[in-house]
Amino acid sequence: MNKEITSVQNTYIKALVQLKEKSRDRKKSGLFLIEGAREISLAIKGNYQIDTVLYLPELFSEEELNSLDIQSNSRIEISKEVYQKLAHRDTTEGIIAVAKTKTHDLKAIKFKSDQPLILVAEAPEKPGNIGAILRTADAANVDAVIIANPKTDLYNPNIIRSSVGCVFTNQIATGSTEDIISFLKEQHIVIYCAALQASEIYTTQDFTTASAIVMGTEATGLSNAWLQQSTQNIIIPMQGEIDSMNVSVAAGILIFEAKRQRNFK
Repeated sequence: MNKEITSVQNTYIKALVQLKEKSRDRKKSGLFLIEGAREISLAIKGNYQIDTVLYLPELFSEEELNSLDIQSNSRIEISKEVYQKLAHRDTTEGIIAVAKTKTHDLKAIKFKSDQPLILVAEAPEKPGNIGAILRTADAANVDAVIIANPKTDLYNPNIIRSSVGCVFTNQIATGSTEDIISFLKEQHIVIYCAALQASEIYTTQDFTTASAIVMGTEATGLSNAWLQQSTQNIIIPMQGEIDSMNVSVAAGILIFEAKRQRNFK
């Protein structure tokens, strides 16, 4: 028989609320929340370990839960009040999972070919942009996404939501700019930095070799460390009044040009 929790004052529920709201608690416990059946399914596909599943039976039946084939330590039936306390989204799906985080170490990256395509984002701040970048990376099936000097942890509920679960489907690593540059050079990966200085139009470059496309923030661009180590700076020509576009949109343009050159392989 499944356990049942109906009170928002329950100690376990209070701990889960902290996981939802505070990065510090997620890092300390090694746990985070996943909301929604699609996102949970993608996490399972990405080999995430599910610790506990909580569901609101009025919205998500036990039959639906069984169909997800979730291997978890426990299932907990919760009340509407508890679900509303834990849910992050306005839409109500009725299911939340507690999952274990991964380490995302650079050394854990495994490439399937000798010509990997990698997307690097330096110090992205907005969870929505990170989520959109991860959706782009998933759509293009890049070999890895590397986040340099991250400003937020990957299990921020806004990243999970905006990535529609693609945070689980991509091979992701994090690290300092210096460590990532060293890693790319050790792997003999060409570094293409999206930057205004000393740049060439992106369509003139050959992205069929092992390539990393590096994006900076919209506000400050890339740090000097990247610009000094860049194999070639690239630019998307702007034809309007401004000289930049949303980082996730720019990443999509550059990544799909690389995929076009690779015949979408």
